[in-house]
Amino acid sequence: MSTAYIETIQRIERLHRQFLETIKDELDRLGIRDLNAVQAMILFNLGGEQMTVGDLTHRGCYQGSNVSYNVKKLVELGYLTQQRADHDRRATYLACTTKGHEIRGHIQQLMDANAAEAASLSVDVEAAADSLGGIERALATARMNQHAASRRVA
Repeated sequence: MSTAYIETIQRIERLHRQFLETIKDELDRLGIRDLNAVQAMILFNLGGEQMTVGDLTHRGCYQGSNVSYNVKKLVELGYLTQQRADHDRRATYLACTTKGHEIRGHIQQLMDANAAEAASLSVDVEAAADSLGGIERALATARMNQHAASRRVA
């Protein structure tokens, strides 16, 4: 097993934690005490779109969090609206309220500042994204192969 591969995966985990801590620090700086970092990222990932909880889960990275619980809290706090689909009453669509869009704007500004900081340090973010995309594709392929192998054994 490649040491560089393991180090990369560990670094991804650390970066994700650091990223969420950065968001929490920004929320604290803004005096926003009713949101956590994961909830702020849900608002950011929704953006100006309407989507289901399933779509939102696929778009974001919410490890160790219960998306349904966070969505419920965001609706209760007035950051999200939830509306049943006309074509399928089981499906509900989420959308940011004005309050939710304000948070999204703050997170966008934070990300822009972080990207500018990375650029000032000569970090090639595009190359990093390409490399991580390759690892993501390799993991997806490995999972498909594992599923196919387990079906053959069964």
